[in-house]
Amino acid sequence: MTTNDTSTDDARSQTPITIITNAARFAPGQIVATRGALVLLQKTGFSVGILIARHLNGDFGDTCRDDAALNEIAITDGSRIMSVYRLVDAEKLKATPKQKRSDLPTVWVITDGTNDEGKREYTTLLLPEDY
Repeated sequence: MTTNDTSTDDARSQTPITIITNAARFAPGQIVATRGALVLLQKTGFSVGILIARHLNGDFGDTCRDDAALNEIAITDGSRIMSVYRLVDAEKLKATPKQKRSDLPTVWVITDGTNDEGKREYTTLLLPEDY
C-alpha cells in the first residue's frame, strides 16, 4: 500500500511522504493534516510517516481500552478509527498519570468511516482543539 501525506492548508508546499507496507490493517484513503498538527510534529521532531504507519498497523497509541476495542471493531465494520499519540518520549509518557496525559503535546489520527462504495476516503492528522 502506498499513500501520500500532504497538508490540507497548502498541499503543494509539502513534500509527499510515501509509506509502503504489507502489514496495514486498513486503507487510509488520502492522508491530510491540519497546519497545527504539522507545526507540532515539526516542533517535537516526531515523524508523520511513523505515526501513520503505527495507526495503519493497529497501534492506536494512548487510547483508552474501550476506544482501542472500538477501533478493532471499526477495522471490520467500516466505522471511524481514531488514534491518540502523545508527542513525548516513552519515559515521560510512562511517568505522566493517565488523567494528566491530555496536557502533553498530542496529535490525533482519524480515519473516516467507509463511504457507500466501502472505501475510506481520508485519514487526518489534527490537534484535539482542531476537532
